[in-house]
Amino acid sequence: MRNPNNPCIFCFTKKKEYLFENELAYATTDTYPVSKFHSLIIPKRCVKNYFDLTSKEILACDRLIKKLKKKIEMNDKSVKGFNIGTNSGKVAGQSINHCHIHLIPRRKNDVKNPQGGVRAVISAKQHYVRKK
Repeated sequence: MRNPNNPCIFCFTKKKEYLFENELAYATTDTYPVSKFHSLIIPKRCVKNYFDLTSKEILACDRLIKKLKKKIEMNDKSVKGFNIGTNSGKVAGQSINHCHIHLIPRRKNDVKNPQGGVRAVISAKQHYVRKK
């Protein structure tokens, strides 16, 4: 099995695989998608995680997230929501040491109970009862 960090796979993504790009970031499809059109937004500078991004890089990524969201909604009317997330650190599930932000389209009934959304990263904490 090839190590995705040596060399960094996100530093060597071919431009033909870009969905969109700007000066500081690019968007591409996820190699292991959890839903159709699951995409990644990746800063061009090889930086380990979201917390190391500059303000300009964050804004560049945000512009691509919004542009990609519109494209996905235009191409698939069944998309009714999105999850946006990033893993920061090995204990948080980060396996590629180059910041990347997941944009995951969601469709009605894609899971039995979507309550808690990103809280599912700790499955026992996903579903909760709201306090009064």
